[in-house]
Amino acid sequence: MSRVRLYLSNDTSSCAAGTERLAEAWRQRSGIELVRTSSRGAFYLEPMVERDSPEGRLAWCHVTADDLPRILAGDGGIPVSTIPFLSKQTRHTFVSFGMTEPLSLEAYQAQGGLAGLRKARQVSPSAIIEEIKTSRLRGRGGAAFPVWKKWDVAATTQADRKYVVANADEGDAGTYCDRMIMEGDPFRLIEGMLICARAIGAGAGYIYCRQEYPAATVCLRAAIRAAGEAGWLESGGQPFTIEVVSGAGSYVCGEETALLESLEGRRGVVRARPPHPAQSGLYGRPTIVSNVLTFATIPNILARGGAWHASLGTEGSRGTIALQLGGRVKQPGLLEIPFGLTLREVLDQFGLGMADGARLKAVQVGGPLGSLFTDAQLDIPICFDEFAKADAILGHGGIVVFDDQTDMLELSRHLMAFVADESCGKCVPCRIGSLRAREILETIQSGQATEADLSLLTELGDTMKATSLCALGSRAPYPVLSALQQFPVEFRSRVRS
Repeated sequence: MSRVRLYLSNDTSSCAAGTERLAEAWRQRSGIELVRTSSRGAFYLEPMVERDSPEGRLAWCHVTADDLPRILAGDGGIPVSTIPFLSKQTRHTFVSFGMTEPLSLEAYQAQGGLAGLRKARQVSPSAIIEEIKTSRLRGRGGAAFPVWKKWDVAATTQADRKYVVANADEGDAGTYCDRMIMEGDPFRLIEGMLICARAIGAGAGYIYCRQEYPAATVCLRAAIRAAGEAGWLESGGQPFTIEVVSGAGSYVCGEETALLESLEGRRGVVRARPPHPAQSGLYGRPTIVSNVLTFATIPNILARGGAWHASLGTEGSRGTIALQLGGRVKQPGLLEIPFGLTLREVLDQFGLGMADGARLKAVQVGGPLGSLFTDAQLDIPICFDEFAKADAILGHGGIVVFDDQTDMLELSRHLMAFVADESCGKCVPCRIGSLRAREILETIQSGQATEADLSLLTELGDTMKATSLCALGSRAPYPVLSALQQFPVEFRSRVRS
């Protein structure tokens, strides 16, 4: 009798939702083969189990250990291709998720892996950069800087050593796409870093992984070993080393210069710029620092061409964006779509609206430094330029939905207290401004504030925006000031007349 192959995600979120418990319960059962895969990102359906069929993969959702007989009998499964949350997406970076076995080189190559690296090794470094320029790829972190410009600077700067650094210190609340790549498709990250190394002439790379991602760290190190044993790790005919470094547990180390300080063994403190890391970064050498999602986007661009990537999205935001939808929606999870859909369309089509009994109050995009949107503002297209016009950021694509039970004053206090705790202390506007802003918000909460305090809060926020050394301080006031603007009654009702 042939064994039935069942697929369960090994992603941290999927395991937390129950796939690990299923694996434990079924591991010793005869007649089945359990395969641990990357995650499809439809976390609202977990624990989800899949099996092959002549029509493609079938899925069973919200599975318990007692559901095994009907899964083996093929009773009740639905085609994965018909799940609306997945079928409405346009996946390129995440196209293999749910299919690949994270540490299988064969599975990675079967899904098209290494095609980009092979292409990169057939052309000149300048041709690689030109392809990235044609793609119009912008960094998938906070600044959204054109990727090719950084690579060109690093490539043309003379130095005895150059470095490639993956910023995997994914610290924004509600974001996890970098973790999903590291845990579920680590070879894609490695391939992107190798292409970058070839383009700029780097001989070493580092992955600065968030301390709170132990599973990702283990998976990355195993993947690097496998890539080395397979002979992948070389750049321009020379060995290329990659080391995984666990982060220091500091939010500000997500800022590239603070990250480099930490990599060099010092406290993570922001550096003044210029020079920028592409000119003088790690140990004073040219260094490309990009987040995991940016590097993971590179292989497809080399394999399919820059023009293909530039054909997706909007005029100023080309390609696809990975959004992580969370909070008080019915269907939280990861989605990948071309830039251009509105925030409302994303919430309705993929989040399927608010959770039962909840009413929308606000949506925060871009992590704890992101602005707040009300229902009247949800028709904004999701792209860098439109968000910039709205004085907002896309950041790392985290979308957190708050319901009508949310106290916006307390949320503002919480966000500013977070900044006060996480400030590196390098500049006065952030170090002192965040503390004073928190104190003003606490004074409002206690009922002791006056209208003058509200004015001072606004003035303080404007000063932080204009004078802070990095985005932590300059972006910190945005959610607070947008909450004050959008929900003034919640603030003024607690102010002394």
